[in-house]
Amino acid sequence: MPRTVLELTDSHAHIDDASFAPDRDAMFERARDAGIRHIVVPAIDRASWPRIAALAANHACVLPAYGMHPMYLDEHRPGHLDVLTAWLKTHRAVAVGEIGLDYFLPELDVEQQRFYFQQQLQIARDFDLPVIVHARRAMDEVTSTMRRMGGLRGVVHSFSGSQQQAERLWELGFHLGIGGPVTYERAQRLRHIVATMPVERLLLETDAPDQPGACHRGERNEPSNMVEVLHVIAELRGVSPEVLAEATTRNARNLFRFD
Repeated sequence: MPRTVLELTDSHAHIDDASFAPDRDAMFERARDAGIRHIVVPAIDRASWPRIAALAANHACVLPAYGMHPMYLDEHRPGHLDVLTAWLKTHRAVAVGEIGLDYFLPELDVEQQRFYFQQQLQIARDFDLPVIVHARRAMDEVTSTMRRMGGLRGVVHSFSGSQQQAERLWELGFHLGIGGPVTYERAQRLRHIVATMPVERLLLETDAPDQPGACHRGERNEPSNMVEVLHVIAELRGVSPEVLAEATTRNARNLFRFD
């Protein structure tokens, strides 16, 4: 019998990163061979936007997102918010991201983070774009901020919160991005959430080049490795990889509105 061809979407991969420079073409080929048909590439700062736009222009599978990541505060300027607004008027984007709050690193100024996060949420709402959200030790504040603003949709990527925090996000219509961490057996809380969550709120991701799965620990992560995530979650949920691939790609298509 012919092998079933999967159609997968990596909803979060930083493949513009310099670590891919030596073998980026081969990385794209490995992704295609693994069934990765679309790769959402979120920005981290103003300087990354042209790199991502160039990737999208040269590779049909790349779906660009533009924003300012909370971990790169030193690179951001308030004027970049106006530049982002102008950029989105002239460049195709499937989301505003990566944006959010990171309270894990004490050197990151909390008020500055809140300022950029709230301003970018407003930009996303103005453009009717989803948001790709980073929330590290800040899940409750991220959720309450998005609830207070209203009119938003998106994904909290690399979700690592509690069942209750997940349920609050689902109530807002948000998705959870799940990647390599779920492949580790010690991640029992995350595995339970993923096994029982509404499938229509589930997105697969790699966060490449970071967060490799258990079979690739210590290696640079890349989109083709998402097949490992697919198989682990399919087993946890008691469904076939093909069924899960179809559902999660449909979720990504509905959220990011790509053809």
